Amino acid sequence: MNVVQYLFENSFNLAKDFVLGNKETISYTNLYDKASQMASYLSSSLGSNRNIILVSNNNNFFLIGYLGVMMSGNVCVPIDPSIEQKNFDYILQECDAPLVLIERRLLDRINTGSLKTISDGNYTHLIKNQPHFNQNDSFNSELPAQIIFTSGSTGVPKGVVLSHRNIIANTSSILQYLHLSENDIMEVVLPFYYCYGLSLLHTHLRAGGSLVLNNNFIFISSVFNDINKYKCTGFAGVPSHFQILLRKSEGFKNTHFPSLRYVTQAGGKLHNSFIEEFINTFPEISFYVMYGQTEATARLSYLEPNLLRSKLGSIGKGIPNVELKVVNQLNENVLAGETGEIIARGENIMLRYYKNGDETNKTIKNGWLYTGDMGTVDNDGYIYLTARNKEFIKIAGKRVSPKEIEEVIVSYPGIVDCTIETVDDEITGEAVKAVVVLAEGFEKSITEDVLKAWCAGKLAIHKLPKCIEFADSLRIGNTGKKVKRI
Repeated sequence: MNVVQYLFENSFNLAKDFVLGNKETISYTNLYDKASQMASYLSSSLGSNRNIILVSNNNNFFLIGYLGVMMSGNVCVPIDPSIEQKNFDYILQECDAPLVLIERRLLDRINTGSLKTISDGNYTHLIKNQPHFNQNDSFNSELPAQIIFTSGSTGVPKGVVLSHRNIIANTSSILQYLHLSENDIMEVVLPFYYCYGLSLLHTHLRAGGSLVLNNNFIFISSVFNDINKYKCTGFAGVPSHFQILLRKSEGFKNTHFPSLRYVTQAGGKLHNSFIEEFINTFPEISFYVMYGQTEATARLSYLEPNLLRSKLGSIGKGIPNVELKVVNQLNENVLAGETGEIIARGENIMLRYYKNGDETNKTIKNGWLYTGDMGTVDNDGYIYLTARNKEFIKIAGKRVSPKEIEEVIVSYPGIVDCTIETVDDEITGEAVKAVVVLAEGFEKSITEDVLKAWCAGKLAIHKLPKCIEFADSLRIGNTGKKVKRI
């Protein structure tokens, strides 16, 4: 089955809007019609199995292009609209794309050369006389549906190839544990070129729910207003979103959200103090801690909200139909309290890295995805994320997890964020440096000496920060994830 056929299977003729909001809306029937016409146009002009690049913010143009490309049997390559020209050129060359779907306003910054482009300014003219695309019931779901490029460790983007089956499997699993229905409305601040953002699109389209697209998280009050105005039942964010809402926003904790049923958090570890702060402030809202990777389509694990207090800090267990475990260097399951690498198996695991067999073979072994994330398990089998293997630092010959130090510092009242870095040290070779962001009003009361004293009572001596620097704000990228300074 084609993934778009699956997503629209029960909802293509719903008499309701899929996208809600002030700027633009689109109904289920209108979205299906236009995506189907886009698919017919692409199929007749390009055929199938071609890589088609999509550069757009979250809007109706993105939705129609994204769904139309995959419905036509071509491969969608969604790209960050703020991409640098050199990375755009690299992806363009790698993909050998015959066409770019791009927002018209981005053409002033992104040079597509002589390549054919379709924009939000001309696509309606191109597809208006196209018939509905003829879906093939025997479509091979093992075919690639999309390539999502992620930042590689060398600075060169890596393309994650996901099949139609990968997306169908992950969508089905997420729907099971979030219990989504046609009554659910999601406030979307995550971009759709990011797998977490795409999972919101997939699940709500399949469930018959709706999305409110908010591309302005920087204006925090707009998020509050959206949730209450459109009676949103869900909100999804990465750690920085929750850190900003809880400790940089004056009104969030004092606002009542009667419609909000649940929130989800993924895209990195949110420190325990923020989780406790949220569930203490909003005990009636279910908080889902989740863990995943682009290589797993989106999601690998979740922790049930009723276990948050007893399993605080855990990423939970594998989502439905995904096997998750922690293994040592001999590929044996670790014992409770031991540390190893988190590996996963399921139908959501990527096909491969695009044109990169060596990296594929390092990452997928005997059907298992080796995540590169280190973790441990408790006696009940719940997994706790320690750090990425490459994120450990070595102080005085000992491996140290930066997350452990960050967890201690952000537990001090008035701390919005902490990033651990290393600095040269004449004795130990490297020492710990903490870069701290304060909430408004705490600039005078929280000093370097205060935080060092706080850490001294909670950390081993080799983990103590040698120096603490105060920054004005979080450095976050377009997905909302924190960008570590170089």
